[in-house]
Amino acid sequence: MTYDPGAAMRNIVLRNLFRGPYTEPSPPVADEALKQLAASVNQAAMRRLGRSLSIREVDAGSCNGCELEIHALNNAIYDLERFGLRFVASPRHADVLLVTGPVTKNMREALERTYRATPDPKWVVAVGDCAISGGLFSGSYAVEGGIKGIIPVDLNIPGCPPTPEQLLRGLLALLS
Repeated sequence: MTYDPGAAMRNIVLRNLFRGPYTEPSPPVADEALKQLAASVNQAAMRRLGRSLSIREVDAGSCNGCELEIHALNNAIYDLERFGLRFVASPRHADVLLVTGPVTKNMREALERTYRATPDPKWVVAVGDCAISGGLFSGSYAVEGGIKGIIPVDLNIPGCPPTPEQLLRGLLALLS
């Protein structure tokens, strides 16, 4: 019996066609409730700032769990920009600093410089348990601790990691 690469490839293709995807289903989202929540955040931003809210995310040394949830705010389910909320690349254009992770010794100066570069009025939000207290990295030789010991914090959003809905509710609480 000889090996037929074409038959082997056909078997792989047919098996994959009928197996279905390995991905997880998207989370159930009450679309109307999410729209109302994001619209409330935008209205509060307009009331407080006279314009939409600009957010700068700062990773101070995290494991990237919180970043995945923050980036989910821009995906097709949450689509934060449709409500006028946006992420900006420069702290000079930001109203809110979302800081994730414990502050590592190597990121302390970068965090302080980012804070100073952000114009007033500004808010600082500690996202996740690591940003609040150092989390499971607390006590490490490479970690300074939570961000409150480095820069002033206006709001803590606990979780490991917090969900996108918790992030939106935190932004609304910040602006209210």
